[in-house]
Amino acid sequence: MILNSWGRYPQTVANLLEPRSAAAAQRLVNAHSKEDSLIARGAGRSYGDSALAPVVLSSRFLDSFIAFDEASGVIHCGAGISLDTVLKVAIPKQWFLTVIPGSKFVTVGGAIAADVHGKNHHVDGTFCQHIIEFTLLLASGETVICSPANNPELFHGTCGGMGLTGIIVDAKIQLSKTPGVFIEQTAIVTENLQETFNGLEENNTSKYSVAWLDCLALGDKLGRSAVYLGEHATGGKFKHKDGLTISVPFATPAFLLNKYSMTAFNSAYFNLKKATAKKSKPHYNSFFFPLDNIRHWNRLYGSNGFLQYQFVVPTEAAHSAISDVLKKVAEAGKGSFLTVLKKFGKANKNLLSFPKEGYTLTLDFKREKSLFPLLLELDDIVLASGGRLYLAKDARMSESMLKKGYPEWEAFARLKAQVDPENIFGSLQSQRLGLTAKQRIR
Repeated sequence: MILNSWGRYPQTVANLLEPRSAAAAQRLVNAHSKEDSLIARGAGRSYGDSALAPVVLSSRFLDSFIAFDEASGVIHCGAGISLDTVLKVAIPKQWFLTVIPGSKFVTVGGAIAADVHGKNHHVDGTFCQHIIEFTLLLASGETVICSPANNPELFHGTCGGMGLTGIIVDAKIQLSKTPGVFIEQTAIVTENLQETFNGLEENNTSKYSVAWLDCLALGDKLGRSAVYLGEHATGGKFKHKDGLTISVPFATPAFLLNKYSMTAFNSAYFNLKKATAKKSKPHYNSFFFPLDNIRHWNRLYGSNGFLQYQFVVPTEAAHSAISDVLKKVAEAGKGSFLTVLKKFGKANKNLLSFPKEGYTLTLDFKREKSLFPLLLELDDIVLASGGRLYLAKDARMSESMLKKGYPEWEAFARLKAQVDPENIFGSLQSQRLGLTAKQRIR
C-alpha cells in the first residue's frame, strides 16, 4: 500500500504489517526476510520519512494498558497507545504527562523513538527523561528491558533513535501530579525579536513557555510575537476533554498559500493577540494541542504536502541565527501559518536526541520546487551556528548535515552494529542519512 507521514511527503509503497500482540510482532521479526528493511510505525505523526520503509510494522494493536499504580503515578502501557488515551486514564486520577508534544495523537512508542519535547523542556527535559523502562524487541527476536540502569547504552540509543535499534513493545511512564485541568496563561506581546528573547529569558522559571512569531514581518518588526506562559491551575473537574473538532475535507489548492495570504494571516493573528486579554485560563487541551482540534490540518498545505523545518541553535548564537533565518524566509515570501520559538534546557544523554541548550524555531512550508534551495541556505545558517535539525520533522536533510549536527552519531552507529548487524531495522530516512546501509532499501 502507499504510505506517507504527516507532512504527506514523501510517499512510498510498503508492505504494512499489523501484529495483534507483542508475541505476533516477535514472530514477524523472526520470519522477516533480510532483503527488505523494516521499521516500526505508530500513528504516522512524524513529518518526513522516518517511519517509511519497504516493510512497515504498525503498533496499532499494541494498545493495551498493563498496569496503573495510582499511588505513585506509574503507568505501564503498550507502545501503540496514544498520549491522548494515556491522558484519558490519568487525568481522572489527578495525574498528567510531564512532557507532551504539540499533538496528543502521537503514540507512546513514537514519543520514545523521537524523544519528543514540549513547551517545558527548560524545566522538565524530554519525554524519555520520564520513562522508567521499556521493552525492546531486537532484530534477533529477543526482547530486553531497557532503562537508565538496565541496558543503559541501548536505552540511550533507542530514546531518540527513530526506531533503528528495534521495536518498542511497551513502556512504564512516570506521571506528574496535577492540581487541575486548566492552565493559568499569560500572553506577552512583543514588537521585535529582541523583545521576544527577553520575554522568554525573563520568564525562564515559568513551567511552560512558547512564542508564536510573525515570520513575514521585516525591518524593526522582525521577530514580533505573542509569548505564552503557563502554569497548571487548581480547580475544575478532573475530566478529559476532547475539544471541538472541525475537519479539512480535502487538500487546499496550493495557489491559495502565497506570500500575500500568509502575510495577511500572520498580521491578523498578531493584531488579534495584541488586542485580546493578556491573562486567561484555557483548558489544557486548547493550551497544548490547538491544531489537534482541526482534523487533517495537514491538508491545508495542498496536495503536494509540506515540510516542517525545525532546528536548534546554542543560546549564544540564537539571536543572530534566528534573525538571519527569519530574514531569509520573509524575503523569499515562504511564510508559515505557525512559526514557534521555544527555549531548551540542557541536553540529555540520548545519542540522537534533538534538544540541546539553546533555542529552537519551527516553520512549516508548502512543498514546491523553489523551497528546496531556500532550505539549503537555512541549513548553512544552522550549521554555522552550531545547530542541528530535528529527525522527527526531517524529510530532506543531507548525511553530512546530520553528522555535523549530531556528534554522537558514531556511538549510535557502533551500537546499531552490535544489536542489528544485518540492518534489519531501517527507514528511508536512515538510508538517506547514512545510518543504515544503502543496499538495504530498494
